[in-house]
Amino acid sequence: MNSAYAVETENLTRRFGEFVAVDNVTLKVAPGEVFGFLGPNGSGKTTTIRMLCGLLAPSQGAGRVLGFDIGRESEAIKARIGYMSQKFSLYADLTVRENLAFYADVYGIARAERGTRLASLIDMAGLHGRERELTANLSGGWKQRLALACAIVHQPRMLFLDEPTGGVDPEARRAFWELIYELAQQGVTVFVTTHYMDEAEHCNRIGLMYGGRLVALDTPAALKRSTIDGEVLEIEGVPQDQARDVAAAQPGVREVAPHGARLHAIVDDAALRGPQLAAALGTAGVAEARVEQIEPSLEDVFVALVAGKAAES
Repeated sequence: MNSAYAVETENLTRRFGEFVAVDNVTLKVAPGEVFGFLGPNGSGKTTTIRMLCGLLAPSQGAGRVLGFDIGRESEAIKARIGYMSQKFSLYADLTVRENLAFYADVYGIARAERGTRLASLIDMAGLHGRERELTANLSGGWKQRLALACAIVHQPRMLFLDEPTGGVDPEARRAFWELIYELAQQGVTVFVTTHYMDEAEHCNRIGLMYGGRLVALDTPAALKRSTIDGEVLEIEGVPQDQARDVAAAQPGVREVAPHGARLHAIVDDAALRGPQLAAALGTAGVAEARVEQIEPSLEDVFVALVAGKAAES
């Protein structure tokens, strides 16, 4: 394995009894990369990230983080990475600054450096004016900013984030990702798991997990080109179930899946099938029908890949 990579795995596997949670995952992450790790709940994302952080031993296979073996040198890895889990431990009865000071103690930050280090983190996370506020009183978005600051108090070169924006509003998600980009610009490698496909669009590369396996690995643009077999139409109509049935029955329609209040259909020729679909929806009595060609999203990639894997099984 090449220690020039920030993360490298080869056939990484983890079993829990007879259940295979992570199945022969092989990947490489370059230094300074923002790498998105996607997949539905239970697909093996968190188990993989825990192995990479030295918190869980692999059943077989190999892996290195910052050049250190995840099986034999887990303590060296833990000292050099930042890890923000889904339930990062912040102390609710401590203030913002006291939480930062606590983690500075944990990581052995010299007292001579601590004032400057904490001031820099407070500035980076936008926590000015909140230093004396009890953590229990912070909103979800501010707690996540504080958790990120605590995770990087020791200035790690590698940062693992496991579903860091779960449960916060879109504005807080956007602000958190701005912090991620800022860290990446400083040369920090970021390995982030998420189920928000719009967030993954901004990663340098993404890996998609399904059923414990890494089923796709590339840039967002490349995955759209290689995975979507056709063009994408966005469909609105009430009721949605009827609109879906009508769309799925039309010629040239390869896949129809819900995307929130809308449907996305993969078709062979959008210019031809769009008007046909609109006419079919009108004839069937679907109300408020609208059909429009759009650029494929990573959610379309995910739906297409999952449909392909389901067809194989």
